[in-house]
Amino acid sequence: MTRRTAAAIAIVLSSAMALTACSGSKPAPGSGSRANADAFDPVQVGKGFDTKGGNVNVLMSADFQTLDPGNSNYVQTANVGQLYYRTLVMAKETAGQPPTMVPDLATDLGKASKDGLTWTYTLKKGLKFEDGKPITSKDIKYGVERTYARDVYTQAPQELNAALTDDTYKGPYKGGDFKGIDTPDDRTIVFHLKQPFAEFPALVSRSNTAPVPKSKDTKLDYTNHPVSSGPYKIKSYERGRTMKLVRNDQWDAATDPNRPALPDTFTFSLSTAQATISQQLLADSDPTAITLDSQGGLQASDASKLNQPDVKKRTAAGLLGCTDVLNLNTETIKDPQVRKAIAIAIDRKAIQVQYGGNRFGQLTQSYINDAQRGYVEQHTALDPAGKPNPEEAKKLLKGKDFPKKLVYGYADATPRYKSMGNTLQQNLKAIGIDLQLRPIPAANYYTILAGEQMPDIARSGWCGGADSGSVRTTIDPNIGPSIDGKTYGFSNIPRYYDKKLSKELYELRGANGTSEELGKKWAGLFDKIMQDYPLVPLTRSFTNSVVGSKIRGAQVGYFFGSIDLSTVGVEK
Repeated sequence: MTRRTAAAIAIVLSSAMALTACSGSKPAPGSGSRANADAFDPVQVGKGFDTKGGNVNVLMSADFQTLDPGNSNYVQTANVGQLYYRTLVMAKETAGQPPTMVPDLATDLGKASKDGLTWTYTLKKGLKFEDGKPITSKDIKYGVERTYARDVYTQAPQELNAALTDDTYKGPYKGGDFKGIDTPDDRTIVFHLKQPFAEFPALVSRSNTAPVPKSKDTKLDYTNHPVSSGPYKIKSYERGRTMKLVRNDQWDAATDPNRPALPDTFTFSLSTAQATISQQLLADSDPTAITLDSQGGLQASDASKLNQPDVKKRTAAGLLGCTDVLNLNTETIKDPQVRKAIAIAIDRKAIQVQYGGNRFGQLTQSYINDAQRGYVEQHTALDPAGKPNPEEAKKLLKGKDFPKKLVYGYADATPRYKSMGNTLQQNLKAIGIDLQLRPIPAANYYTILAGEQMPDIARSGWCGGADSGSVRTTIDPNIGPSIDGKTYGFSNIPRYYDKKLSKELYELRGANGTSEELGKKWAGLFDKIMQDYPLVPLTRSFTNSVVGSKIRGAQVGYFFGSIDLSTVGVEK
């Protein structure tokens, strides 16, 4: 359930989608002989490597949105975060498959009460922060409490908070006792839920449950040095330029079978142009380099180079649980029929080409798909082949008082997002709308989208799989109401809120039933909501990520959409 950063993949957590097992030989990704990218096997580089030591250079075109686990709804932070923080439960990645829930700080996946209204976790013994102080249940409770301070942490994950009983709590800085969690002793933490939630372990795999020592909480400055509970800690961090992670000598591998922690250090370059990243990786100018940038930092013109033998053997690849969409601001484009006209006027096929074509993603008609639990057929006026229909769009606009000028905001670190804007500009001009392009600094992109400067149209993405398949964890965050149900939710970028349909989504949060039964209800409501066209689905991502010739254990995370930092090692 995590938002893609502008320079990374388009989450989290989108719901998990199982890959189709296919027998026989398979074509190379992007060969065009198969329309469905699910037919492509994941490709790992240096599988089975387990040697410790060395440094990994991580090339990135922009800094992380944040490193604070309490203020993060981004997959890049989740990816690097697994190196320096741990959570009660971990969504463990396996190439080409939805993540699996495994215990992390906790001894198991939790114990639910008979009525499903409480979940109890016991911490493992021997857990310590980087300064040697024991990690207690109170540190985890405090980490969750911080995420209720929405006036401070504007991008804090809210799915866990929405499930807990205390809706009046405003965070630890305004006083009051948080009643949603009990800590009867230092190793026990008890969550109190409004309604049963069968997939609750997925919620506590989110960064909310990363422990934060209250004495070290520096609010927004905590992003500069979050206190480590994982195998690495931050040695130095110069925002927008560089960061270095070194081993955390207080981390005990015996408590953490999920992280091999192979390299001694990770060095991050946080301002390298994407074209430069692509050139360096393809040329193998740095044998220890990788990138977290979306689509491996590759430019559309680089696609043919992936077939070169030297490059091919250094390319990790896989189909992701990640989908890119265009959000239509429902507060400024208020008429659903106008939004529909805009949606069907868009040349989605041209946008797919700007993403690199079939090699980098397949066109999709929805945020959800038939591999997710409870999926029901979705209906849309969008052409499955991605072709625009300006004539039909004009008919929808005829006689309407629609905005003649709109703004498309795009992250400035990724050239294809500007190219997408040029396509949209031409598409909307054909139906009488003047679209202005507004660059947004990549490091602030989703903060802008969540604030008063949200443009009329903006790209975003959502990656998922940490709960192995529930449609709810895609639908609710992206289009659902706020915690109290009175307005749109915090990560609902199109700001969609319909009194009837949003109320039904809110009530569905407390419904009883199996994941399959509830999934059908969520998917059915989503289908109705999409008739209002708050967003336009674009592509589901297939990522190729070239790594340096000394990198081993490289896999493209289904959830992360880039190289999974927890598995990589480096040959000496």
